[in-house]
Amino acid sequence: MSDNYQLLDCGAGYKLEQVGPYRIKRPAPIAFWQPRLPEKEWQLADFIFSREKGAHWLKNKAVKPWQVQLENIRMQVVLTAFGHLGFFPEHQFLWKKLLEMLEPKMPILNLFAYSGGASLVAAKKQAQVCHVDASKPMVEMAKANAALNQITNIRWIVDDVFKFLKREKRRNAVYAGIILDPPSFGRGTQEQVFKIENDIIELLDACFALKPSFVIFSCHTPGFTGSVLKQLLNTEDAGELLLKAHSGLVLPSGHYAIWRK
Repeated sequence: MSDNYQLLDCGAGYKLEQVGPYRIKRPAPIAFWQPRLPEKEWQLADFIFSREKGAHWLKNKAVKPWQVQLENIRMQVVLTAFGHLGFFPEHQFLWKKLLEMLEPKMPILNLFAYSGGASLVAAKKQAQVCHVDASKPMVEMAKANAALNQITNIRWIVDDVFKFLKREKRRNAVYAGIILDPPSFGRGTQEQVFKIENDIIELLDACFALKPSFVIFSCHTPGFTGSVLKQLLNTEDAGELLLKAHSGLVLPSGHYAIWRK
C-alpha cells in the first residue's frame, strides 16, 4: 500500500485523508459544501478527530507508529491532541518554491519550525539550515524526522524566536533565506507571549534585519489572507494554500507570501 499522503474528499465541515495505510477524518470548518464521495467511503476512516464534548480522537486503532512520504522526504505521523498529524500537507507547495531558490551551502533559517518539513527539504539539498522552535518536544520530533531521512546538517535551536533573532542580529548573522509559519498565539521558552496581530511587524523587522535574499511566510490565522501577507511583505507573490482532493474539490488551507530581494 502507498505511503503517500492524499486528500480524498472534504465537505460538511470535515476532510477525509489517506495518510499512508490509514484513512483519517478531521474537522475542516471552512468546508461548508457537501462532500462528493459516498458516505460509505467516509465510514472507512480508521481515525476520527472530534471537537464535540472536548477535543479527542475517536475510533483509535491499535497501530504501530508509521511514516508518510511527502515530496522527497519521510515524516513520522503523530496524531496530536490538537487534531494535527505532525505535518502540514499544504506546505508541500511552499517546499517546491523553496527548492527553486535553494543552492548548496546556502544559510537558511526556519522559524516556528514545528516538525521540520521545510528544514529537511532544505537540508537535503545541502543548505546550511538553522531550525528554531520554542517547543522542545517539537524540536525532538523534528530531530526524529531528520534521522528518518539520514539528515545531519541541521543546527537545532530551542528558543523564543524573538530572543534568537535579536541574538543573531548582535552577532551580525546573515541568512540567505528565512522561512516562517508563525502561530496565531504562542509562548516562548520562558512563557513570553506571542500574539500575531500585535507582534507581526516587529517579527518581520527582526527577520529583515538579518538581510535575507528571500522570505517565505505562511499563515493559518483567520484574517491573515494572501492580500494581507502581500502587503506585509511588499511582494506580488502571495496567495492561498490549497489542497486538491481526489474527489475534485479544493480545500483552502491557509495563505502565503514570498518576498525576493
